[in-house]
Amino acid sequence: MSKLETSLVHEGEHFNTTNSVVSPIYQTSTYFAAENIEEFAHAASAPKYPEFYHRHGNPTNSQVAAVIAKLEQTEDALVLATGMAAISSAILAVVQSGDHVIAQYAHYSASLVFMRDFLQQYGVEITHVNQTDNEAFKNAIQPNTKLIYIETPSNPNLDITDLAFIGQLGKDHDIITMVDNTFASPINQVPASFGIDVVVHSATKYLGGHSDLTAGAVCGTKEFIEKVWRRSLLLGASLSPFDSWLLLRGLKTLALRVRQINENALALAQWLEKHPLVKKTNYVGLPSHPQHDLAKSQMKGFTGMLCIEVKGQDDTEEFQRAQGLLKHLDLFANAVSLGGVESLIAHPASMWGASQSEEQRKKSGITNGLLRLSIGIEHIDDLIADFEQAFAKIQ
Repeated sequence: MSKLETSLVHEGEHFNTTNSVVSPIYQTSTYFAAENIEEFAHAASAPKYPEFYHRHGNPTNSQVAAVIAKLEQTEDALVLATGMAAISSAILAVVQSGDHVIAQYAHYSASLVFMRDFLQQYGVEITHVNQTDNEAFKNAIQPNTKLIYIETPSNPNLDITDLAFIGQLGKDHDIITMVDNTFASPINQVPASFGIDVVVHSATKYLGGHSDLTAGAVCGTKEFIEKVWRRSLLLGASLSPFDSWLLLRGLKTLALRVRQINENALALAQWLEKHPLVKKTNYVGLPSHPQHDLAKSQMKGFTGMLCIEVKGQDDTEEFQRAQGLLKHLDLFANAVSLGGVESLIAHPASMWGASQSEEQRKKSGITNGLLRLSIGIEHIDDLIADFEQAFAKIQ
């Protein structure tokens, strides 16, 4: 059985039927004319068939999906146009009007909006709970609960959900469990090994890794992936040939990138934790994180995501100093997204102010002084030096 690094380079190569070492881009909407009616009928009906019509499948998409399924240790995977296409298609393959979903207070903002403004509008009930409280999940179960949807570490506050507990809870009550594994990446965390049924990703982030594509992925059993594929046909969420090719390229270096990012993030978090202008450093790899032991039990590495709260006399000064840091940092771009080779920083309260109420932000742990960092592969000395000079300008 191939090691992870080898699988990232070679898994799914049988979908490349050419002699090219690098898989080609199949820049066509319709694939390979059928030789007879029977062959055409099969291509039109077979799930994810790679040689019929682009909305159904694509040879490169099939190869990418094979790599991601191998990483997540699931039977199959499906790649789609965006992370939200993956999340929405996967959830809609589980629930319908009259069903109940258990979710967390802290989720990626668009996921929360999808639950609030879409699912509830179509008669799906949502209960949000504190993800750090196992009993809260258990107590939220109703007779019509069909899905437990979690995200760990959560965006942006980096709380941890107990994967083994949720996996067993779902099995005990015949409830599908689904986790957004974007923040961790399959290099650091494999939810299927803890009994989680379905894994979703914004492949735009760590899986692609170069901030030059948008994509999503759903991982699960072959039966479930076929259901998601059929939903995606109707929702029109197919991944473009070029983005599929870029994603395949990015995956080949995933292990190398994530390990360097993990190392940088831990070193920077340790430095920031000691800085006098930092009120709090929230990183799951630090012993000071309240769920550090749980994180160690289910993660192999601690990701490149961390948060800091800037210290001030009051909420206003904390906000001003947070804005000052954003202004004076040179290497850290003030930009959305995460998981690329470059370091980014964002102010969650501003970024999500239009989609979340003040009460929702409070429950998610989003304060005015909170900054979310996505650490890249730059040299750690340069990242620390960038913060040193920026802090010096806001004292």
